Amino acid sequence: MPSANSTETRSAEQIRLRVKLFHLWHLFRRPLTLGVRGVVFDGEQRAVFLVRHTYVNGWHLPGGGVEPGETMFSALARELSEEGNIRLTAAPELKSVHFNRRASRRDHVAIYLITRFEQTEPRKSDLEIAEARFFPLDALPSGTTEGTRRRLAEIFEGVAPSEDW
Repeated sequence: MPSANSTETRSAEQIRLRVKLFHLWHLFRRPLTLGVRGVVFDGEQRAVFLVRHTYVNGWHLPGGGVEPGETMFSALARELSEEGNIRLTAAPELKSVHFNRRASRRDHVAIYLITRFEQTEPRKSDLEIAEARFFPLDALPSGTTEGTRRRLAEIFEGVAPSEDW
């Protein structure tokens, strides 16, 4: 006759297996994509860091997708390093989360405000990034995307955050 401990262990293992199967089923049934973008703000210059990619038009906030097994914070740190040679020196502040229906029916983007950072060197152009640099808030470049302009207005002008990108 099985002991109470072995029955409890088997029951706990069955529950863990069911939870994993449930999550796997939801992954295929309702996959969710998650991205992060950083508003890197130089308070002294009242300037924000923007990037212009080689594969899409416009100036954007730096950021990208959260990879499997990665936290939003680590994804943000990775993207800032890759796109701008920017290293966080303090925790960023989560400002808002937006539904990006243009990307897919399940895409969401988290916006972080970064005020404590260092740029190890200016970002040089390559196959992904055409340009990357700081712009004064009152002199954003032409071609700054509407989504980028809205996020900046929400953070710096007190505009209510939109649920949509």
